[in-house]
Amino acid sequence: MTSSTEPVTREWNGLTIPAAGTYLLDAAHKRVGFVARHMMVSKVRGEFADASATITIAEEPLESTVSATIQAASINTAQADRDAHLRSPEFLDAEKFATLEYRSTGVKSQEGNEFVLAGELTIKDVTRPVDLKVEFEGVGRSPFGQDIFGFSASTEIDREDFGLTWNVALESGGVLVGKKVKIEIEGEAIRQS
Repeated sequence: MTSSTEPVTREWNGLTIPAAGTYLLDAAHKRVGFVARHMMVSKVRGEFADASATITIAEEPLESTVSATIQAASINTAQADRDAHLRSPEFLDAEKFATLEYRSTGVKSQEGNEFVLAGELTIKDVTRPVDLKVEFEGVGRSPFGQDIFGFSASTEIDREDFGLTWNVALESGGVLVGKKVKIEIEGEAIRQS
């Protein structure tokens, strides 16, 4: 945590952004969610309850980095049987592959408060490039003296690119589980140093 004499924010490209430093995702103020199609007619929403991230805000903001770890077994769609199936070897194989990992490789672009963060996502030992569309939500100091900032991020992946190929063909055509999965992240990060 910083002392009250250190700057909390700075101006950059028309934005008020966090001071350079290391920030950790606040476990109490985050959601790592996803949306997938079911039976070609509806959407199932879920989230990973246990996720952590380290965000290093660089002196040059476009050189900032992110590394995140998601615990595969923490998947929750509010339906126990489906969650057990998603943890099984047919999907995440959470016993063998305990985590999903994301590592940024660079900031591709910035327009206003929106950034495109390039990175690599690893699921079940398969690593693929994944860009996150990141919206910077704001920065400040909490009533507890913590320097914080908020963000949201989203992307869409093809689960089959990561070896998550289980499916069932439907009599009416199509498949039980859609290939495309939308990822939706909301969070606050707290400055550590």
